[in-house]
Amino acid sequence: MTSQSLPKVATRHLFFTGKGGVGKTSLACATAMRLALDGRKVLLVSTDPASNLDEVLQTTLGTNPTAVKEVPGLSALNVDPEAAAAAYRERMVGPYRGVLPEAAIRSMEEQFSGGCTVEIAAFDAFAELLGGNAVTQFFDHIVFDTAPTGHTLRLLTLPSAWSEFLSSSTTGNSCLGPLAGLEKNKLLYAAAVAELADATRTTVVLVARPEASALREAERTHAELAQLGVHNQVLAVNGVFSAESSDDVALAMASRHRQALEAMPPGLAALPRTQTGFIPRGLVGLNALRALVQPDVQGDGAPVRSTSTASNTALAAAIPPGLGTLVDDIDRAGHGLVMTMGKGGVGKTTVAAAVAVELAARGHKVLLSTTDPAAHVSWALQETVPGLSLARIDPVLEVEHYRQEVLAKAGAGLDANGRAMLEEDLRSPCTEEIAVFHAFARTVDEGREAFVVLDTAPTGHTILLMDSAEAYHREVMRTQGDMPEAVRQLLPRLRDPAFTRVLIVTLPEATPVHEAERLQADLRRAQIEPFAWVVNQSLLASGTQDPVLALRGHYEAPFIERVANTCAKRTALLPWQASAPVGVQALRKLVQ
Repeated sequence: MTSQSLPKVATRHLFFTGKGGVGKTSLACATAMRLALDGRKVLLVSTDPASNLDEVLQTTLGTNPTAVKEVPGLSALNVDPEAAAAAYRERMVGPYRGVLPEAAIRSMEEQFSGGCTVEIAAFDAFAELLGGNAVTQFFDHIVFDTAPTGHTLRLLTLPSAWSEFLSSSTTGNSCLGPLAGLEKNKLLYAAAVAELADATRTTVVLVARPEASALREAERTHAELAQLGVHNQVLAVNGVFSAESSDDVALAMASRHRQALEAMPPGLAALPRTQTGFIPRGLVGLNALRALVQPDVQGDGAPVRSTSTASNTALAAAIPPGLGTLVDDIDRAGHGLVMTMGKGGVGKTTVAAAVAVELAARGHKVLLSTTDPAAHVSWALQETVPGLSLARIDPVLEVEHYRQEVLAKAGAGLDANGRAMLEEDLRSPCTEEIAVFHAFARTVDEGREAFVVLDTAPTGHTILLMDSAEAYHREVMRTQGDMPEAVRQLLPRLRDPAFTRVLIVTLPEATPVHEAERLQADLRRAQIEPFAWVVNQSLLASGTQDPVLALRGHYEAPFIERVANTCAKRTALLPWQASAPVGVQALRKLVQ
């Protein structure tokens, strides 16, 4: 049954999960506020590295509960997983400094540098909160903004003799290393996971927008958690738009949302569901949250049905439109690599396809490829383009080939418990990235004589692997025995601005921009300087005359200006399209 409301809460613990930018933090804050206004004592906890909880609650937060002024009963804290991972890494490596050779220290640091370390360190921090320590005992409800992934939960619950396996393992596994220091907490983790699976104590809220990609992601999470015994799940669809004008953009958005909901995956459709309407000003600030929680309160966040679009038009006129200038600069190089990077759902595939089509139309030989298992570059094109060829690095095939090699070599002498640990490690995101590395290097090598446009997978940890040349060299030597020239040249080529041009794709919203900033920082640590940023799906630039969408466009402006003035050396702005940019003509329109 669907209702226009926030998730109903009957359990002490509430976890919000979903892909970046769907509104997890907003809905978690609004739900926590509603509980507090109902007289409950509530602790809101964020474990998101890109958390903007302070901004939403207008409260400076730390790692201990801080009372939110103006909302009696509500407190919040930020678990900083990056800081937790850094502290954890130093606890593991520090005792060996000055004892082991420097090369061994660097090797240890590499083992603790991945995204799995961040996840496990974050779980280490909030497992204590979930377990009912002195910090949480006085609260009626604990609301977590961002849940642990299924991969992390599987790692921490495998019935294996961790210490024996880890001490005997020489395979350089990407995820098991971080577990080495967590042996003493096994009972705490087991209790925390049991709490997650207890339907009388915990509810998991799957947050999605009414878009096909977000709903597919929520379906995958739903199935993965169900396999782990976490069945008390509800679905919260955020930002559902209903058109109240005849504006083309408004009608198209309403139609797209309606179609996505009608085609919802069956697993999600069976869950209890709530819907939150489209709020043009977003849910940032206490007044905005109150406007959702208490609709009769007309604060700053209340939906506004009429506004002048004159200021929006002036702002849009000052922003560089389209991809044309960027493609002109790329064109002059004559060959090389173009990579679109960013979180899932921001439009990387569309931007990659548009750049590739335009370069081919200008007479260049172009290879358009993807390492993203969810990408559909052929769907975006739908036509044959002279000079343009399509390819796909299939992660499933690459991973299976890699798994079989590692299990045959490294798993041969392990007992059942040890093999179970190794098999779980080989299901990690890190393994997929390592497995596609050879194919990625071969594809990049073609950029010596043509243009290669690569729609990359949505992960920042890929860059950490690229930067960890020693760790990757060990992987290659272990499984292959040599290092092909294409692999040897990969990092130098990626770091060469005359050969590689990285386009960071984002949306004009808080979370996607914050996450893109973190991606850029990862790139720069790997000595890869982004070529440009592309701000996609802008209502400000769409020309919409619908009052609600025009107001949302006005609130995009600070994020667009931040990208153009602070983050990027070059910026392109793509408007929200009333018709999906599918086919050669629609893609070339994004450039022209």
